[in-house]
Amino acid sequence: MLVPGSAQVGHRVLALAEGLLVGQVVLEAVGGDGVEQSLEAMSTPPTWPALLRGPACWGDFTVEQAGTGTSVLLPRGRGLGGSSSINAMIFARGHRSSYDAWQVAGWSFDDLLPYFKRTEHAPGRDPALRGVGGPLTVAPADPVNPVLVACLEAALEAGHSRASDVSGGLEERFGPVDLNIVGGRRQSGADAYLAPALGRPNLRVVTGALVHRLRIAGGRCTGVDYSAGGRREFAVCSGEVMPAAGTIGSAQLLMRSGIGPSAHLREHGIDVVADLPGVGENLHDHPVANVVYRSARPIPPGTHNHAEAFGLVRSDPVLDAPDLQLLFIDGPGHVPDAGAGEGYTIGVALMRPFSRGTVRLGSPVPGAPPVLDPGYYSDDRDLAIVVRGLRMAHRIGDARALDSWRDQEMTPRTATLDDDGLRAYARAVLASYCHPVGTCRLGDDDLAVVDRDLRVHGLRGLRVADASVIPAIPSANTNATVYAIAERAAELVTTLVPGA
Repeated sequence: MLVPGSAQVGHRVLALAEGLLVGQVVLEAVGGDGVEQSLEAMSTPPTWPALLRGPACWGDFTVEQAGTGTSVLLPRGRGLGGSSSINAMIFARGHRSSYDAWQVAGWSFDDLLPYFKRTEHAPGRDPALRGVGGPLTVAPADPVNPVLVACLEAALEAGHSRASDVSGGLEERFGPVDLNIVGGRRQSGADAYLAPALGRPNLRVVTGALVHRLRIAGGRCTGVDYSAGGRREFAVCSGEVMPAAGTIGSAQLLMRSGIGPSAHLREHGIDVVADLPGVGENLHDHPVANVVYRSARPIPPGTHNHAEAFGLVRSDPVLDAPDLQLLFIDGPGHVPDAGAGEGYTIGVALMRPFSRGTVRLGSPVPGAPPVLDPGYYSDDRDLAIVVRGLRMAHRIGDARALDSWRDQEMTPRTATLDDDGLRAYARAVLASYCHPVGTCRLGDDDLAVVDRDLRVHGLRGLRVADASVIPAIPSANTNATVYAIAERAAELVTTLVPGA
């Protein structure tokens, strides 16, 4: 039984685990509440920014961040395909170093590579690194917006190198990134994996389903309580229940079910089934600050995802791995606003943040908003790295290759600010790159929630398979990694004895 709850991954596990159970049920939160009105916008790549404040997004905001004094939107998809139906469609593996940093046996970059390859159809690439024949057809934009081509040339002029495949996971440098766009349309996880499985007689997809709690009896998950169509329902499971509601939703569901930090559960009157203090801990994300330019001439309208190229760089040459992504965008801001006038952006995204935060229940009531505190910039080292990234972005933006496009730097006017000024700027413009991870992390220590086979510690018949299990965030957009986790989960549930 899969419990996506509008996550990115549940339907993918289901579609791959064919024949595991006599009956398979997917519970999905989307229903007749306006989400279907977003379907055309979901399919049309350049319109994705509008989805982040519509019914296809849960619309969660963080609490005021102690490091910035601001609260920010932390988008997550609400509908079949989850966040893969509303995101910016970037399909990139993080640099291999960011997976090796997980330090969990069986989950290094080399361990994940077969699953990365299994997800994709990327012909013409290095077959040792990239896959052919997978459900997701991925490729760079063709053509790349000319202002972004100029940004790539400017990066080379500023001393950076060109990557042969910036999406593959082995290279730093700059280049056009792979996108989940096929024939001019978004390809979501639901398009690639769920749609082909809908005719299976052993599959039932229940939409408009609000999951209340997991049922646990004798140390085993036996099913799910949910409501749909105004009725309270219970789905019995003799095999495995697999929450895949994302970094926020899976942690919420476990806690509502009595699985989590005991003191917090008791505060909400929830009986403790399993005292797992790591549930909801380790929340972290890629924060973003932008260097935004007014354009000297009209920028061709974006026809892909607006962000068609990026580079992975080290903020300090002495580092052993890249810790920044510099993203080129054909509009002002990392979520382009068509009403903001002609402009383009070099986004600075912190790839290996030190700061950590939490997801907590706001209420035990199903559907109640969570309390989100990612702790952005709570560790001063993060701000120092972002400041170095802003200066790198300014050097690229000031290169001759952009002379014909550049009118002036609108924000932050980097050349006029010292490091303290740039720190203040980064705090003021804090935004999420929409990649929260970590709240049910892999591992064997006291704060780990799932083991290396994704089974929840201390319970049977229950696994988690989404971005919440990631111990440390990859140095790229997380969608491709979540697909690989789903492929790995599908293999685990078809090769291991259910509930073992």
